[in-house]
Amino acid sequence: MAGHGRAPTVTATAEFDDPQLAAGLLAAIDHAATQPWSIMEVCGGQTHTIVRHGIDQLLPERIRLVHGPGCPVCVTPVATIDRAVALARRPEITLCTFGDMVRVPGSDGDLARARAEGGDVRVVYSPLDAVAVAEAEPHRQVVFLAVGFETTAPANATAVDRAHRLGLANFSLLVSHVLVPPAIEAIMADPASRVDAFLAAGHVCTVMGTAQYQPLAARHGVPIVVTGFEPLDLLKGVLATVRQLESGEARVENQYPRAVVREGNPAALRVIEDVFAVTDRSWRGVGEIPKSGYALAPKYSRFDAESVFDVGGLEVDEPEECRSGLVLQGRLRPNECPEFGTRCTPEHPLGATMVSTEGACAAYFHYGRGRRESADAGGTT
Repeated sequence: MAGHGRAPTVTATAEFDDPQLAAGLLAAIDHAATQPWSIMEVCGGQTHTIVRHGIDQLLPERIRLVHGPGCPVCVTPVATIDRAVALARRPEITLCTFGDMVRVPGSDGDLARARAEGGDVRVVYSPLDAVAVAEAEPHRQVVFLAVGFETTAPANATAVDRAHRLGLANFSLLVSHVLVPPAIEAIMADPASRVDAFLAAGHVCTVMGTAQYQPLAARHGVPIVVTGFEPLDLLKGVLATVRQLESGEARVENQYPRAVVREGNPAALRVIEDVFAVTDRSWRGVGEIPKSGYALAPKYSRFDAESVFDVGGLEVDEPEECRSGLVLQGRLRPNECPEFGTRCTPEHPLGATMVSTEGACAAYFHYGRGRRESADAGGTT
């Protein structure tokens, strides 16, 4: 890759996959990068754009994109899936969830199997749909499996608020919310980490804003650049990151201003702060990260399915044969796993990273990234 000059201006009215604009950005990145850098994206949607369009292969060899724990389905613990399956098998319960969750494997099957066995498992498009089911079917106990990052938290909080206002006694949440900044903190605190900078997910920042990333950038000396999800969004993010790295800067930069402002969405933040409280969370394949998730606030505890149905004590170990934890930590590329595309496929996944539409393993499989040997036994970064 060769070329000089600055990147072309990309406006909100431009085509965000325009080949000529992309070529200009790639040339600018090549010109700016004088040494090797590893940049981690923390969003499954961004991972799929990168792999689908071959962005990581178009970048100069000096720039390595690393896939992080950016898929909320993928980091949902096995224990949470087992709790959901146990609830779905109870005859009085209707378990509502998003389509991605139905085939995520637990230690004893998945929700698809529970449904085949006669469980009432329903795919919904919004947690408010689950509230509507509870309102329409008062004889049923309706549980919504609430997973996701900060992006889905406002809708889930709104569902609890609506159920509260309606006085519903047959609606509850099985909560497994996780938060992005503590995950970045955990990655940077790991002595084995070789991540130099982060691309932050634009949709998370539309809710939470960007201020929460400032302490992380300062404490660990890493640039954090907020980007969108289209090819040009990501290339602009990479260019901004490389320019910071090359100049020795470490700050938060917003490359997604058409959707993100520093203060985030005040209305969304208010409902989150009312309904949820920050808590420690376990991440599938990663382990427990302090203060890395949401739980229902005490005043809404009657909507907590774990306590209502006494499934909170269910704990299981992660399967050793699945290496998704290394993938989620950016220490192994999906096609470096010995099970990739053989024992582990979307039809028969060993882990959530192969079945989720935002999973890195699924992206590599669907877009033809064949298996290759890892550089060492522990993977690469």
